[in-house]
Amino acid sequence: MTRSAVLPSRTPGSPRINADELVMITVLGQVASPLVGASPYRIGQDGVPRVLPGTGGIVLSHRVGDSCVGIAGDHIEPAVSIRNEGRSIKGERDGPNQALQTLTCIGNAARVLSGSCAGKVGVVTGKHGGIDTVLADFPTDILRRLAIGDRIQIYAYGTGLRLVDHPEVKVTSSSPRLIARWGLNRDGGRLVVPVTHLIPSALMGSGLGKADVARGDYDIQMFDAETVRRYRLGNLRFGDLVAIADADNRFGRSYRRGFIAVGCVVHGESTVAGHGPGVVTLLAGPERALSLRADARANLASVLQIRALPAPRFALPLAARERRWLAAAPNRAIAGR
Repeated sequence: MTRSAVLPSRTPGSPRINADELVMITVLGQVASPLVGASPYRIGQDGVPRVLPGTGGIVLSHRVGDSCVGIAGDHIEPAVSIRNEGRSIKGERDGPNQALQTLTCIGNAARVLSGSCAGKVGVVTGKHGGIDTVLADFPTDILRRLAIGDRIQIYAYGTGLRLVDHPEVKVTSSSPRLIARWGLNRDGGRLVVPVTHLIPSALMGSGLGKADVARGDYDIQMFDAETVRRYRLGNLRFGDLVAIADADNRFGRSYRRGFIAVGCVVHGESTVAGHGPGVVTLLAGPERALSLRADARANLASVLQIRALPAPRFALPLAARERRWLAAAPNRAIAGR
């Protein structure tokens, strides 16, 4: 795998990058097992205990482009979750996995090295903080043949990337391939960015306040029904490229008026307080440097040509769906008599 193999030619109007400076380095992980704590229950923001599938493993039912709301799950990671469980030679705690988290960029190539799918290539679609996994998408027939523990090598390429003509816009976790295919262009001195949603920073929860944005994500809270409807959050999809208003994500995740963060939705909804669909930061800067353009196709499935992009569909978060179902229960009982 060479740099030229993963650096497509610039589309007309796409931003220039510092391609000659970038380093491609390999990082490695294994397909991660799902984890469950001593208690199987997750206590929701509504006080209800639930037993649900969560992070890790190989998710066969959901891939990038599918809805991340309307799932009987908590923090679901679409397709394949990867971790490096090796020990650092110098004793740095979790060092190999933190390298996997830090250096991997959205859009990087992921090659299977072991098992029945050895040689197959997928694409990185996310990074998930807390559990510290990297997410990769493969076609469904490959997902069915992958096994927990299979080794996957990622050609990490994009750390240190700069937009030559947009010095006020900080780039993180973005591969050259993503930048070239996103549909970014220039309008005067501003960078035009296609996004599916504009999200108020007041909704951002878990992950807020981290000192860097090179690893992990932060979550969109979806516990207020009116806000979910107003901002169309019920039709969020895995891989949606979204903007967060009044958020300064250049050197960490903070509330700051007049700044915009743009990122990618990487994991699914949650009932846990402060949690929800997770967003990995890709671009950040002041409003004067960025111009947002609404585009329903601004999703990794379409941008990276991973698969046909399903149409968005609206769904209520799990707790709200359960409340509606329970409220309708007496009517169902009467109708069944």
